[in-house]
Amino acid sequence: MSITNNISEGSGSLSDKEFASFLNISRRSLFECVNILYIFERRKIITIEERYNLIYQLKPLSKKITNFRKSLMHY
Repeated sequence: MSITNNISEGSGSLSDKEFASFLNISRRSLFECVNILYIFERRKIITIEERYNLIYQLKPLSKKITNFRKSLMHY
């Protein structure tokens, strides 16, 4: 939820620079999610295959957030 909450909060920003900052926070939250997946695997909440699959799904999201942020910073 932190990822989407930061994007949502940032969308209310008054400037692209401020919105880009929220996108950066959102991307960092994504990395926290990856860490949580490792913890879940170690605690046997998910399998290694599930962790791989979820991380595989998060990678394109990270790239999209990064590219969106870059597009805001070029103006």
